[in-house]
Amino acid sequence: MSLRGPLRRLLRTQLNNTCQSRARSVVVLGAPFSKGQKRRGVERGPKAIRDAGLIERLSNLDYPVHDLGDLSFQHLEKDDPYMHVPFPRTVGRANKLLSSAVSNAVGAGHTTIVLGGDHSLAIGSVEGHAQQCPDLCLIWVDAHADINTPLTSPSGNLHGQSVAFMLKELQNKMPELPGFSWMKPFHSAKDLVYIGLRDVDPGEYDILKDLGVQYFTMRDIDRLGIQRVMEVTFDHLLSRKQRPIHLSFDIDAMDPSLAPATGTPVNGGLTYREGIWITEEIHNTGLLSVMDLVEVNPALGASREAVEITASMAVDVIASSLGQTREGGPNTRQLQTLKEDTEQLRL
Repeated sequence: MSLRGPLRRLLRTQLNNTCQSRARSVVVLGAPFSKGQKRRGVERGPKAIRDAGLIERLSNLDYPVHDLGDLSFQHLEKDDPYMHVPFPRTVGRANKLLSSAVSNAVGAGHTTIVLGGDHSLAIGSVEGHAQQCPDLCLIWVDAHADINTPLTSPSGNLHGQSVAFMLKELQNKMPELPGFSWMKPFHSAKDLVYIGLRDVDPGEYDILKDLGVQYFTMRDIDRLGIQRVMEVTFDHLLSRKQRPIHLSFDIDAMDPSLAPATGTPVNGGLTYREGIWITEEIHNTGLLSVMDLVEVNPALGASREAVEITASMAVDVIASSLGQTREGGPNTRQLQTLKEDTEQLRL
């Protein structure tokens, strides 16, 4: 049944209010999932990030924080490869579950933080976000473009194909994989920007060029500087109108010296200051709605210290996207306590 007249306008108004108002609370949602690639251990990423002090750090910021725990994903006993794509039904089912969870959180007015898990989870995370905010824009911070199709992917791993599932322009180039009948492409290439690319497959390069996707490689960042990269990013995505931002941040965007415990590290990545500048600037827009932090893999750290360094980097990235600054000084809650103490002294 189609919606017409006042009811349709009312629903549209409610949807716009959900997407455009600055969130007053943060939801953290764990997605311990690894079947989008072949390396075990990335399903332990959410626990590692929490153990590094994420919830405590976020609690010192301006928002109430609700940790909803981890989603429980079912791994099918029989999930034969399709073409050369492993675990398609398991990945599809996991993303359907995540999509519903993200949609519910955003619809309730929360800024939503998804802890991965591998980057195939972005399919469900962005799709669920788009259910509530169909005009969202997507900033993909990653060493890899993750825009292969099953026909171009060298490995078949779905964590390297996430963006292809989303883009309407690739609909005719994507075979119908079992497990994904619940979704259709929903995003436009013009509403996507990549930052930090340095390991792009030949088929992905062709797709990026054919679709005219805005992207910044590490060479571009060296040439332009990260401040100019973010200025161009926001001009590209937000100059027409203000709209919700979905930030999908793969920890392998950072240089391996800062995030060694990850599945596909690539030398020459973002420095600490560059990575944090990206998230600080996104926070400053006031438009961040959903963030994915993915591919922390404790099993791949060469030492306990390597795992802790990587998880701590993830915490810093998330916290700065929600308002933690490098300026120091009291936070908002400390200022409120100081004000209350001062008023008590006056009494």
